[in-house]
Amino acid sequence: MPPTTTMTIRLPVTVLNRLDEIAHSTDRTKSYLATKAIEKFIAAQEWQVQAIEDAVRAADAPDAEFHDHVDVTSGMKKKIAAACKGSHR
Repeated sequence: MPPTTTMTIRLPVTVLNRLDEIAHSTDRTKSYLATKAIEKFIAAQEWQVQAIEDAVRAADAPDAEFHDHVDVTSGMKKKIAAACKGSHR
């Protein structure tokens, strides 16, 4: 097991009560469940931040290609309409 440390947080009583219930039902500790929830949250945030940073780098690149909003929305509307027609066959 990797080294651990303690962190104190404030939770609404209702959230703590819900955590207690899940811990009891799953035979896990509140600490275990909170750690797993935080790990999942961090992974999602890291992925999102990385994707944004990648997109900004791509947009800032000298060879970045941009498209007019009106052209993009018009093209998407045509694709949606075509897909809807195809699904009614």
